[in-house]
Amino acid sequence: MKPTIAQTLAEFAASHRDDVPAAVRTDAVGRLLDVVGNALAAREADGATEPAQVIHAVASRRGGLAEAGTLFGADRLPASAAALVNGTLAHALDFDDTHLPSVLHPSAAVVPAALAVAEAAKSSGPSLLAAVAVGDEVCNRLGLASYVPRLRNSSFFERGLHATSICGTVGAAVASAMLLGLSDKQISDAIGIAASMGAGLIEANRTGGTVKRIHCGWAAHAGVEAATYAAAGITGPPTVIEGRFGFLQAFLGDDQFPEEITKDLGERWEVLRTVYKPYPSNHFTHPGIDCALALRAQGISAADVVSAELGVAAAPLRTIGEPRPEKIRPRSGYHAKFSGPFAIATAMLGGGGLGVYLDDFTDAALTDPARLALAAKVTVVADPICDDEFPHAFSAVLRLTTHDGRTHEHRVHSSRGGPDHPLSTEDIEAKFMLNATRVLPSPEAADVARRIRDLPATPRVTSMLAAGPPATTRT
Repeated sequence: MKPTIAQTLAEFAASHRDDVPAAVRTDAVGRLLDVVGNALAAREADGATEPAQVIHAVASRRGGLAEAGTLFGADRLPASAAALVNGTLAHALDFDDTHLPSVLHPSAAVVPAALAVAEAAKSSGPSLLAAVAVGDEVCNRLGLASYVPRLRNSSFFERGLHATSICGTVGAAVASAMLLGLSDKQISDAIGIAASMGAGLIEANRTGGTVKRIHCGWAAHAGVEAATYAAAGITGPPTVIEGRFGFLQAFLGDDQFPEEITKDLGERWEVLRTVYKPYPSNHFTHPGIDCALALRAQGISAADVVSAELGVAAAPLRTIGEPRPEKIRPRSGYHAKFSGPFAIATAMLGGGGLGVYLDDFTDAALTDPARLALAAKVTVVADPICDDEFPHAFSAVLRLTTHDGRTHEHRVHSSRGGPDHPLSTEDIEAKFMLNATRVLPSPEAADVARRIRDLPATPRVTSMLAAGPPATTRT
């Protein structure tokens, strides 16, 4: 009998416990650097990351077995609770990687789950890297099954579902199951269990609420729990993915492409097509930021601008351009990350990091009258060229009309960090240090980076903050 999709994924995972291609292993090191750096930066207690502080406080109060550390540095929690805390931190700043064309963020759910289980299970560095790579791969391929060519969008997003938290739960379960040493059958069961646990709605992107910032934490937590339950004997339906009442039908209806999940599995690694973010905002805002930075570099200032038109694909427009009142006056620094108009204003007036940085998206930035005034001048429209390019690349065109009556235009066909302009290894390292040194002294941040780079030769994974509670001031 032909294996089901869950069984095929389980066999793939079991066959790659410690053996992934060299390029994939190297990529996994980058994923860990990126997630850990993002999570460390998110420890700062401000309005943008308060949910992470709340989740950490709740998890610490509940206590339990001291199995794994958190990136807050001071305590050890049960593995699933540590995954919850670290996953919430990993996604809190919206600085996490993105797979195209599924448009989901695999590593923010998979890496925290894998880190927690690897520490609890005393796994080796190569085992951790393999689990991260395979977990991300499974997450990405589930996302690919949702991409509808006629819509040029994911069916998850068309239905208001957060693909990252739904697919990330299954990816986190697979990574956790690998590190627990589960059999093919048990990994398939873990997939079957996790498929009942993934959830997430994206309405918060449009109109507010802090719940989205815990989606990846919950996915990581649920993935660890699913694998743990499978190890203890709970079973899942073998047809959980493609069945009549399975994952694809329940979440996607008829807009599903199950063949994409296993097509060239193990030969073509989708994780290698997962791109890093240079800016800490919703990825749909990035090409507009690139355009604004380019025009700013040409000598155009915010004071010169009378009006601005940002052209993007129709699908992103709904996230970063609607409803307009919420986008020109975001209600918090976090919600500003999902605003095309505010991103343009920030790129014209702010700066730092790799061009736009965390301090540009704080609640305090919303009190800047110049930014709000410029954001109000920006109209977001659908652009047919961007429609054709989406979602295989995020593109945009920005037209600024200045007081002298001239119109200045800049178009990008693939945003910085995207498929045509990937971040270099040096960029990823620089991003990590920039993020980590917001809360760690430079020597400690450099030590964390070194230990992540050394994972291919590490016999036993320990907490990323093994030296103990870090300093809370910048150096």
